[in-house]
Amino acid sequence: MNTPQATKRRIEIYDTTLRDGTQGEGVNLSLVDKIKITQLLDSVGVDFVEGGYPLSNPKDEAYFREVQKLELKHAKVCAFGMTRRKDIAAADDAGMQALVGSGAPVITIVGKTWDLHVDEVLRVSRDENLAMIRDSLTFCQAGPDCEVVLYDAEHFFDGYRANRDYALATLRAAIEGGASRLVLCDTNGGSMPGWVRDTVTDVQNELGPDVQLAIHTHNDAGLAVANSLAAVDAGAVQVQGTINGIGERCGNVDITTVVANLRLKMGYDCLTGEHLDGLTKISRAVYERANLGFNPGQPYVGTSAFAHKGGMHVHAVQRIAHSYEHVEPELVGNERRILVSELSGASNISATLGEKFSIQDDKELQRKVLLRVQDLEHQGYYFEAAQASFELLLYGAMGKLPTFWELDHYRCVILRRGQDAPTTEATVKLSTQGQTEHRVAEGDGPVNALDGALRKALKDHYPQIMDVHLADYKVRVVNPTAESAAKVRVIAEFAVRENGDANSITRHISTIGVNENIIDASWQAIADAFRYHLIETTTAVKV
Repeated sequence: MNTPQATKRRIEIYDTTLRDGTQGEGVNLSLVDKIKITQLLDSVGVDFVEGGYPLSNPKDEAYFREVQKLELKHAKVCAFGMTRRKDIAAADDAGMQALVGSGAPVITIVGKTWDLHVDEVLRVSRDENLAMIRDSLTFCQAGPDCEVVLYDAEHFFDGYRANRDYALATLRAAIEGGASRLVLCDTNGGSMPGWVRDTVTDVQNELGPDVQLAIHTHNDAGLAVANSLAAVDAGAVQVQGTINGIGERCGNVDITTVVANLRLKMGYDCLTGEHLDGLTKISRAVYERANLGFNPGQPYVGTSAFAHKGGMHVHAVQRIAHSYEHVEPELVGNERRILVSELSGASNISATLGEKFSIQDDKELQRKVLLRVQDLEHQGYYFEAAQASFELLLYGAMGKLPTFWELDHYRCVILRRGQDAPTTEATVKLSTQGQTEHRVAEGDGPVNALDGALRKALKDHYPQIMDVHLADYKVRVVNPTAESAAKVRVIAEFAVRENGDANSITRHISTIGVNENIIDASWQAIADAFRYHLIETTTAVKV
């Protein structure tokens, strides 16, 4: 698929994940997380990384000390802060001193642009607000380590609508203070793309072609990406945002989406070199670091961004990929996925696993598997999220599913006395490799106890199962009208770690179990994960 060449002007990418992003509900990053994300942002060619506000908390103070130890190849670290307080010299303001003392080569100052905030929030005279902007930038610009000073014009688009002349006066004060970029912020996130485009154009015409404008949008109206692209088309030279769009309220603009659109759709030059294929990796790394669930439908980098489910779609994609894909997934470091479900056609079966199992031409088997999938999904199974269980189903349909053990029985006992915490004990009895294993394990609940007992029974025979660790576990009611007797679906994800090392995850295994009994549904998922891993690691049972 052809994509536009980056023949237009260069657009700087300014990341504020570590500061603005952490203001999002449920987002928390440790100092180690912030350092790791800084390195990742640098590796994909981000121009500016905003590390935080040096005076706000000990973690941000420590960040600016630790980040100086990194050998960043491209990104410049930015310290963020507010203008000086009213009626005090910038040199005497603790916030100003912290910014200059951070050692950051770039300092970003946020100031009030909307007269409503000047009058009712700051409660200072409008002239004093202009002086606060000018003085703060002048002081920071003179700092020994400072190379560049940026001015974030907070609530600019609302302020411009309310009082154009005063909003422009705040920008002129920032220019007088030495700002090299004027960042127009849609802080409330409610602007429309046409208004953003017209405003950026008007500001550029008013201040002259030598003034460099940037854009910082929030997503409260769902238009952060559209507004950022509109601003760039109107002349903005820099886009500010966060990885995955995390941030306060509805979040900031998602840098991964903006960058992909700028490069692949509009032909602008951004990031450095050929780093566009790192977008998916950094997106998922930030989700992991922030302990947030992935957004599968996220444009370009989501797990569903290039997933195909309908049989007609899959058939077309196999012939001509761009018939149902607007860009090649590899360009952004993603991959095409063919899903198997009750909506699938036989082509889905072939496209998903045909090559691995050599069944591309076995139409009868493909149809047999498809009918089985449809029957199981009617019962509540969901193979899109359980690739390993689906492959085990295929092994079974081919008559090639190995028998690693035969279960005699398992039992779980949960004991709670009065107000004491409950205790759980699981017993597993099975036969494997001609021997009977009867093992008991305690755990933090029945799933943990069953997992422990099954491992004890198998580890001497198949030590590689000790590399499989539960990473995620989800339960959903399939038929809620049955109330507490409803059937439940358990979807489990396991991480395979070499020698148990959490930093050496080699792959993930996703499995499913369905039953009216949540314990048995969990057993199915755990047992499937172990069987699948044994197949993948035992040469003798490869197809």
